[in-house]
Amino acid sequence: MKVLDLRCAQDHRFEGWFASEDDAQSQISQKLVQCPVCSDHAITRLPSAPRLNLSGATAAPSGKPPEAKAPAAQVALQSLYLKAVKQVLAQTEDVGERFAEEARRMHYDEAPERGIRGKASPDEVQALAEEGIETFQLVVPDALKQTAH
Repeated sequence: MKVLDLRCAQDHRFEGWFASEDDAQSQISQKLVQCPVCSDHAITRLPSAPRLNLSGATAAPSGKPPEAKAPAAQVALQSLYLKAVKQVLAQTEDVGERFAEEARRMHYDEAPERGIRGKASPDEVQALAEEGIETFQLVVPDALKQTAH
């Protein structure tokens, strides 16, 4: 099993586990690997130093070279973002393509007010804003979409 340090084009850093080096290259080149934060498929491998366990060897170095380590603040921020997205998914109702319609119904007291999420076109979002209905876009990584259903 190979554990590789990866990075997407948005500079989100994460680990990938692969059966072999060839398997990793194959999956990355076929766009089968995606960023868990933004779902980007433009993935590059970060340099990493292998660790060898040899009897009688001295303590291994700290691991990754400094340029491969994700800053602690960035890792913490990614973790908080994913936690917040999971919380939103758990506490809202998915109304799918009916988002704009359902938001209007709640705004005009035709439906009970509750947390909803769904899909809306840019034109629908603009029309909602013009009616005084506030919305915000939340990027949900594909991995979280699959576990939410």
